[in-house]
Amino acid sequence: MASSSRSWRYNVFPSFHGPDVRVTFMSHLKKQFQHNGIIAFNDEGIERSKLIGTELIRAIRESRISIVVLSKNYGSSSWCLNELVEIFKCQESAGQIVMTVFYKVDPCDVRKQMGAFGKTFKETCEGKTETQVHKWIHALTRVANIAGEHSVNWNNEAKMIEKIALNVSNNLNATPSRDFDGMVGLEGHLGKIQSLLILENDEPMTLGISGPAGIGKTTIARALYHQLSPDFPLRYFMENVRGSYGNIGCGDHGSKLRLQEQLLLHILNQTNMNVCHLDVISERLCNQKVLIVLDDVDSLDQLDALAKDIYHFGSGSRIIVTTKDQELLERYGITNTYHVGFPSNGEALESSVDMLLEETLQNMVLKSWQ
Repeated sequence: MASSSRSWRYNVFPSFHGPDVRVTFMSHLKKQFQHNGIIAFNDEGIERSKLIGTELIRAIRESRISIVVLSKNYGSSSWCLNELVEIFKCQESAGQIVMTVFYKVDPCDVRKQMGAFGKTFKETCEGKTETQVHKWIHALTRVANIAGEHSVNWNNEAKMIEKIALNVSNNLNATPSRDFDGMVGLEGHLGKIQSLLILENDEPMTLGISGPAGIGKTTIARALYHQLSPDFPLRYFMENVRGSYGNIGCGDHGSKLRLQEQLLLHILNQTNMNVCHLDVISERLCNQKVLIVLDDVDSLDQLDALAKDIYHFGSGSRIIVTTKDQELLERYGITNTYHVGFPSNGEALESSVDMLLEETLQNMVLKSWQ
C-alpha cells in the first residue's frame, strides 16, 4: 500500500468512453472539479490506439483516485478496458482509490457483461487471446462491485456531479494531517467545539472562539476548518482579518464593501467581483451551505460586514469567529462561544516531556551520523 506521505501528480484520473460522455457528463464533471480545486488528468490530445501508451500509464500511476465512468459503450473500447486493468494494478500496488459512476447503464449488466453493454463487449473480445479477455472480464466484475453513483437514481445531474466532487474531496482529505501535531490539547478543543456546532442540526449557526493572544485560536480554527471543509460546497478561511484589513472596520460604507468583495471572491472562486451594496453577500449566498472562518476579528464593523444575517445562508451553514475580545462577541450577540485557556499543568508537563524525547532522539540520530 502507498504511504500517506506520497506525492501524487493528479488528484483524479477519469476513465470513460469519450463518444458517450465527453461533451456532456464529463465536461460538467471536469468543470466542477476545477471549481473545487481538484486536479484531474486531461487526456485531450493523446492519440488513441488499441494499446494504452506510457504517458497514460504514468498518469494512472500518478493519480490518487481513479474515477471509472461506466456507460453503455465503455466495453466497446479496448483502450478503456486496458485502462481499467491498469487502474486495478495501481489499486493493488499503490493503494489507489477507485470510484465508480454508472451512467445510464445497469451495474448488473457490467458485472455479468449482459444486455447492450455485454453485446458490445463481446464484439471487442473477438480475435483477442483468452488471457486478455479474462483480464477484462475480471476487471469489469471488480469495478461493477464497487458502490458508486448511479445516474438513474438522480433526477438532477448537476446535484449528482456535486456529490461526486464532494466524495472526491472527502477521499483526498481523508489522509491524516500532521499540520497541527504538537499543539497541546488540540483534539480536546476540537471535540468540544464540534459539540457546540451541533453539525447534525440544519439551522445556520455562528460560533465564537475567544482567548488571549498567542494561545492557539487560529491553529484550532484551522484544524477545525480542515476537518469540516469536505461537508461544505462553499467555504473560506479568512485569515487575520484585523491585520490584513486594518483599514476596514472604521465604519465607512466603502470599506465594508471591499471586505465583502474579498470574501465573495474567494468563496465563489472568482477572479473579479464588484460589490455595490451591503446585501450582496446575503443575496449571492442565499440558501447556500457555507463554512466561513473569520480569524482574528477586532471590530464590530467587520462582523457587521461579514457575519450579518446568518439566517440568509442555507441549511447547515456555519460561521466561526476567532477573537481575543470575548466582550466583542457578546456585544454582537454571539452567545455560542468557546474560550481557549492556558493548558493545565498536566498538559504542559506532557508537552515538555514530548519535546525532551524528540530532542533526545534527534541528538541520537546526529551522533550516529558522525
